[in-house]
Amino acid sequence: MAGNYPSFQNPIPPRFQNYNFASSSSHHQNHDSLVVEDQQQEDENMMIKEQDRLLPIANVGRIMKNILPPNAKISKEAKETMQECVSEFISFVTGEASDKCHKEKRKTVNGDDICWAMANLGFDDYAEQLKNYLTRYRVIEGERVNQHGKGGAKSSPNN
Repeated sequence: MAGNYPSFQNPIPPRFQNYNFASSSSHHQNHDSLVVEDQQQEDENMMIKEQDRLLPIANVGRIMKNILPPNAKISKEAKETMQECVSEFISFVTGEASDKCHKEKRKTVNGDDICWAMANLGFDDYAEQLKNYLTRYRVIEGERVNQHGKGGAKSSPNN
């Protein structure tokens, strides 16, 4: 299967290639103070708030705890590291799916786009598992909608 992976010149989607994850103050030490202040202000305006960029640490910790034995402890540093990793991974995959939608002149990323992005980025095994989950989810959702009749209870004007 190793031959089936696409060759990657640069696996980072174009919109993330120039994204700077470092702090805004570390790379402007040799410039005029005016230029530094302007650049820092621009960096702060463009930088996404950390709480908007990362998954909630309580959720990440809960998921980590569920997979470990009941008496296991997880350090704050481990939770923060995992929070950064999973948030970056989700952004990476979603960015790839979003680029595909943009090229196809669509505005909505769907489950099939995420599966495509996972496979396109070389995560074929995960993409297959995700496709299986998505198929089962759609079947269950279809059954749930059919139990409530077409339109479901949610779309009733009296609800």
